[in-house]
This record gives sequence, structure tokens and C-alpha cells, in this order.
Amino acid sequence: MLIELGHFALILAFGIAIAQMIVPMVGAHKGNAAWMAVAEPAAITQFLLVGFSFAALTWAFVTSDFSVQLVYANSHTDKPMIYKISGVWGNHEGSMLLWMLTLTLFGAMAAWFGGNLPMRLRARVLAVQASIGVAFFAFILFTSNPFLRLAEPPLNGRDLNPLLQDPGLAFHPPFLYLGYVGLSMAFSFAVAALIEGRVDAAWGRWVRPWTLAAWMFLTIGIALGSWWAYYELGWGGFWFWDPVENASFMPWLIATALLHSAIVVEKREALKSWTILLAILAFGFSLLGTFIVRSGVLTSVHAFANDPERGVFILMILGVFLGGSLTLYAARAGVMQAQGVFSTVSRESALILNNVLLAVSAFVVFIGTVWPLVAEMVFGRTLSVGPPFFDAAFTPFMVALAIILPLGSMLAWKRGTLGRATKPLMPWLVLAVALGALAFAIQSGRSALGPIGVALGVWVVGGAIADLWMRAGREGLVTRLRRIARLPRADWGKAVAHIGMGVTIFGIAAMLAWQKEDIRIAQIDDRWSVGQFEFTLDEVRQVNGPNYVTTMADMGIWRGDTRLATLSPEKRFYPVANMPTTEAAIRNGILRDIYVVIGDPQAQGGYAVRVYVKPFANWIWGGAILMALGGIFSLSDRRLRVGAAAAKMPKAVPAE
Repeated sequence: MLIELGHFALILAFGIAIAQMIVPMVGAHKGNAAWMAVAEPAAITQFLLVGFSFAALTWAFVTSDFSVQLVYANSHTDKPMIYKISGVWGNHEGSMLLWMLTLTLFGAMAAWFGGNLPMRLRARVLAVQASIGVAFFAFILFTSNPFLRLAEPPLNGRDLNPLLQDPGLAFHPPFLYLGYVGLSMAFSFAVAALIEGRVDAAWGRWVRPWTLAAWMFLTIGIALGSWWAYYELGWGGFWFWDPVENASFMPWLIATALLHSAIVVEKREALKSWTILLAILAFGFSLLGTFIVRSGVLTSVHAFANDPERGVFILMILGVFLGGSLTLYAARAGVMQAQGVFSTVSRESALILNNVLLAVSAFVVFIGTVWPLVAEMVFGRTLSVGPPFFDAAFTPFMVALAIILPLGSMLAWKRGTLGRATKPLMPWLVLAVALGALAFAIQSGRSALGPIGVALGVWVVGGAIADLWMRAGREGLVTRLRRIARLPRADWGKAVAHIGMGVTIFGIAAMLAWQKEDIRIAQIDDRWSVGQFEFTLDEVRQVNGPNYVTTMADMGIWRGDTRLATLSPEKRFYPVANMPTTEAAIRNGILRDIYVVIGDPQAQGGYAVRVYVKPFANWIWGGAILMALGGIFSLSDRRLRVGAAAAKMPKAVPAE
């Protein structure tokens, strides 16, 4: 009965979404306050209904109700409880329900916290948000119903994909969806502003918190996915330019550009047209990612390969929303004329260059992702675009972005001077070049990637620190430190996020340039060296897990005669799913990770063993955490949470 109620709640939410899409929009056009007021309770009711529907499906997974087809296909009684719960979104239908829960959550948040918005704008934003909901409610109910029953329930299920039975993947999709779907709010604000014919500084202030929240969640989601790939897949890498990885990375790049562009709209009332376009493209890339993951047109280790009918439906949604919004954008070009004037050397110009680099890099990733599909459809050729292309085409844009980032932060608005902006950065420039040269000398003529990464990382981190230092005035040390502590949280958020960017750049370059790798067939009691460490294969044994059997090795790590640690990599086999997985064992450290993998037994005896020594690997995810933390700091700034309406509202004229 609960399952039927969950299904009915979803249908009822669909009907409310249709009403929310139409009534407030018409009310805003006619100036009818009562009709516009429908938007807020409708958005909240939608969220409550979808929340009930999601809870009903979750209960079916928790109780192993195999009369539900989705539970039978993606769960098992022996599965640990955390994976029973994560199994709700570890499949196509359940993940789409999570998608809708997130979409309606953002709509409800706009209703709860949008009281500072003008009534017409709020009504139009919620109506546009509801239109997205209508499209995806139709997609779920007509093609991807998660509440289908089985006439004859089996005694047990077929289990969840073993690759998804991992804590990292349990939390990765919810955060990723909060980012993906959160960008729908920026889209709704953009379309509502185009319909209203008004884009101004107040609009820039209103759209920033929503974009910032989506960007922050997307950062966390991408970092969790990267971390999962690093330790779970056993390949020893953190990023593989997989189509699904790219599907989340492209909107992140555009959202980063949108954040910086919205600042220019708010501060200088410039870049209006460009900012609206970025808001449309950011959500457009999110829809494209949904298509890539669910259409089955591109293969991926963690995609939902489904029938083409569903892919066509999503492609139609993408076409309607992206095509419709771009058409409206073209029609309203006249209302987006920039008012602010600025010189070539200014913070506005630096932010434009920042936007161009981010946008072009996103389109480079887009071309590399979809080109195999285009080549097969148009030319009948099967092509593979892998890391060499992305590394060569994408890296120069990121290097250029890192170079201009500190300088752009130091330039004055409207009109700046390079000499004045570079003066506070000179000590950091000298330090960056010196450390890069030192790294080049120490590494004895290897690739330049490591030294360049060191120099860029120090440069970006130093630029963020110098920016904070300059904001504290020119008095004594104690006074400056006090003023730094009292700076607005948005200033701290910007500095922490930029520091995180520098740390990640350094971590990626250092790990790729200086890692050591050894692949061999090892016998029990063999001992061999990798870098400054020695390794031994002590034992290999069979162990039974809760829903798997595993081949587990004990491998010793030595430095001279001192045993530093024992690692236990595994090769698991899930009998219900009939699928093996590799579980790397990692000794994490601030300066390096020691990463070992046990492979299959060999016909001639022994086991395939891989060992990696990865310098500064954890700095990659540490930097991502700092970037997300910077977003949290900025979002907690009252100036962002309290809208611009009060600040921009004209003073009341006293009655005569």
C-alpha cells in the first residue's frame, strides 16, 4: 500500500507542478497578486509530495520488498544497510526520483527564502522551475516509473552493482545532484529576468547565492567521485576523462565562470548578456550530462546504460529548454545593455579573461566527449578520445587561468594599473619561481610538469594571501591581523577557494610528475624496492564478506629494516551479481600515498601485484575541500543571504 501511495504522491506532484508552471506566470503577466501567490505553497507542496514518494521507495529498499521491481533488480537481503539505502539512487529510476527530490527542494527553498524578491520575479522564477519539474515528472511517470510491482515476488534480489557498494559512491550522487540540479535555479532566474526584461545589479545579487550553493555541492560531488575512482577502481588514478566525469566537470567550469561574471553584474552592471548566457549554458550542460549518463550513447564505468527511447526523451527536454531559452535570449538582447564602462586594465577585464578561459576549456571537454559519437554517426568511424587529447588541449587554459588569477584579484575596479597590482605580488612571484627552479633541479631533468605545478600552486596561494593582506590596510602588523579577522566572510571565502585551487593544482602536478609505479608477478615472501621503500608479499588468503568472497593479501612496507605498515589489498567477487571488484589498500600520508593492488593468481604461480608511490596525492582532495569550504564561507556572508532588494529599493515618498 505504501508503494502505491508513493506512486500517487508523484502523480499528484506532477499535477501541482503543471498548475505552478501556468498560474503564477499568468498572474505575473496580468499583475494578479493572488495568482502569483500560488507559486509558493505549490512549490512547498511539490517538495513534500516528492519527499514522501522518495521515503516510500527508500522504505521498500530498507525492508527488502522484492515485490517492487526496482528493489528486486538492485538489492539483496545480505547487503549492508548503508548500501540498501544507497541502492535507492544506485539505478536509473531511483536516481531520477532523487533528481526530482533535489529539484523540488530548490523550488521550496526559493519559496521559503525568496521573500526579499519582487513578487513578479519570484512568481516567474518558481514558474520556470516548475516547468522543469513538469518535464521530468513526465519522464519519470511515462518512461522510468520506480514503483512498478512484480506479480510474483522472488525470495531475493539481484544485488546492487558491486562498484556502487562503497561509502564514496553512497554520498557522491546526492552531492552531485545538489550541484547539477541546483544550477536550475540560476537558469530559472535567467529566464525569469528575460521574460521580465530586467537584468540589473539586484538580479546579480539574487542569483549569486543559488549559483554559489550549486557550485559548492558540485565541487564536493566531483571530489567524492574522484576519490572513489582513486581507491576503488584500482587503476591508481584520480581522473580518467570518462564521459560521466566530463558530464559533471563541464557544468562546474561554466558555473565557476558564472559566479565570477555575476560579480561584475552586481558591482558594475556590466556583462549582463554574458552572465545570462552562462546561466542558461550551465543548466544546459547539466541536462547534457543527464543525457550522457542515461541514454547509453556513450559508454562509461558508472553510467546508466538504458534504452534509446529514454535518451530521446531527455534529448527532447534538452532541446526544448535550451532552444527555448536561447530564443528568448536572442529576442531580449536589447534589454541587456551594459551600463558600466571600464578600461582594458581593470578587474572587469581580468574577470572577462577568466570567463573566456573557463568557457573555452568547457567546450574543449565537450568536443572531446561527444566527438566519438559524432564520428560514428556522421562518418561511420569508431574513435576513442582519451586522456592524451584532454591533457594536451585542456591544460594550457588552466595554466593561463592560474597565472591571471592572483593578478586579477589585485586589480582595481573600472580602471587599474599593472604596476600597482603587481607590487604586492612580487615576493610571491619570486618565491614561486625559486621553488619551481628548486623542484626542477632536484628532479634531475624529468618532465617540466612538476616544477610548473609547484610554481603555479605557490603563485595562486600567495596571490590569495596577498589579496587578504592588502584588504587589511597599511597599518602595523597587529592592526592588520585584526582587520583581516574582521573581513567579511565573502572575502575569506574567495581567498580560501583560491587557495584550494592552488593546492589542487600543485597536488595534481606533483602526483603526475613524481609518482613511481611497479607492476610485477610476486611470489609469497618476495621482496622488492619501489622508490625509497621496500615491499614484501607476506600472505594471500580467502575471506568471506557479508555478500562477497575476497582474495586478501598482506603486504609489508619497509624502510631498511623497519616495518612501517602492513596493507591488505583485496580482489572481491560478488556471487549474486557475478562480478569482481578491486579494493586497493592505501597508506595515506600528507607527503605521499603508498598504494598497493593485488591481482589475479598466475598460471606459473604467484600473483599480479601493482605498487604506486604517489607524492602529495591527498593535496588534490584537500584543495577541493578548501574550495568547497570557501563556498560555505561566502554563502554564510549575510550580504549574500539578504537580497539586494532592500538595498536597491527607492526611498518611500512621504504622504502630503
